[in-house]
Amino acid sequence: MAQRKVIISCAVTGSIHTPSMSPHLPVTAQEIAESALGAAEAGAAIVHLHARNPQDGRPDQSPEAFEPFLRVIKQSSDVVVNLTTGGSPYMSVEERVRPAEKWRPEIASLNMGSMNFGLFPMLKRYKEFKHEWEPKMLEGSHDLVFRNSFKDIRYALDTLNATGARYEFECYDTSHLYNLHYFFTEGLVKAPLFIQTCFGLLGGIGGHADDVMHMKRTADRLFGDNYRWSVLGAGRNQMPVAAMAASMGGNVRVGLEDSLWVGAGKLAPTNAAQVTQVRKIIEGLGLEVATPDEARQILALKGSDKVAF
Repeated sequence: MAQRKVIISCAVTGSIHTPSMSPHLPVTAQEIAESALGAAEAGAAIVHLHARNPQDGRPDQSPEAFEPFLRVIKQSSDVVVNLTTGGSPYMSVEERVRPAEKWRPEIASLNMGSMNFGLFPMLKRYKEFKHEWEPKMLEGSHDLVFRNSFKDIRYALDTLNATGARYEFECYDTSHLYNLHYFFTEGLVKAPLFIQTCFGLLGGIGGHADDVMHMKRTADRLFGDNYRWSVLGAGRNQMPVAAMAASMGGNVRVGLEDSLWVGAGKLAPTNAAQVTQVRKIIEGLGLEVATPDEARQILALKGSDKVAF
């Protein structure tokens, strides 16, 4: 029965949006913990976590930055914790993998290919910034390739397979599905694969319904029954893509990492607000939301007793 339920993941803060873009973006460890717990209470079975410098909000991929909120979340909820290995596109793969290597989560994200990563269009919307690093980071993405070579991916797998973690395979284009298929046929990753198809970021596939269908058809052909499908839509694509995927038997990801909004021109006050909104869509389709333990069953996770926090 759990297989028919929809897993809601919530990406709490990410590294793309900057503090000047929304007063509601969690930055400090306390804010990240509180926002993750709120999302879990609203119905998220999985929380996907990045860390930030508490003074200026820039991405921080030191394992020590994760510790305060990881322990609070673990002590307060049975939600599944998913740690990023994406970190920031400006970081090396060794830096990006360190938190998951140390804390041994049930799930770690893993980007499945290199890509242009265009954040600079946000400079048209936002003109004033609190911190000097914010516009520099956005402007720098004119010439940014988010590197995820076969060597990089192999490094992450060799490092993290030993921890018993499973993966949220982030696929921003069709080639990323084929890259994952290579690692699957080589036996370096095991079914059931948790494939997160990502739509609407400049440099990756778009957010049109045809794009969603194309990625789903390709994954079906490559992986058959060996995968569980989930989607994320960036920005205004968030809820339309989620609704489409849920109606097709998929799982969904929301959160302030992917979109700061909860409606046209309306900033989301919390991550929980987006979880509540997508839950209404799912239940409006006559579907049920998975609990954390049901998500563990669906994705064959190792269990929260086997993490290192």
